[in-house]
Amino acid sequence: MTDDTTAPLEEKIAHLDRTVSELSDIVARQEREIAVLTRRVQMLMEREAEREFDSGGSVPLADQKPPHW
Repeated sequence: MTDDTTAPLEEKIAHLDRTVSELSDIVARQEREIAVLTRRVQMLMEREAEREFDSGGSVPLADQKPPHW
């Protein structure tokens, strides 16, 4: 291959490499955000279960299986 044909390929590879790196950073950030949100939802579910149990409920809502199970 001559330099005329390799230059566009090298540019494409550089562009794709940068895009993959950016997407990897985005996925890593989203993974951290999902982990934080999952912990928050779990805490809220536990709080609601405690509140329901304290108000006289027999089985906390978080421990009940859906009716289709």
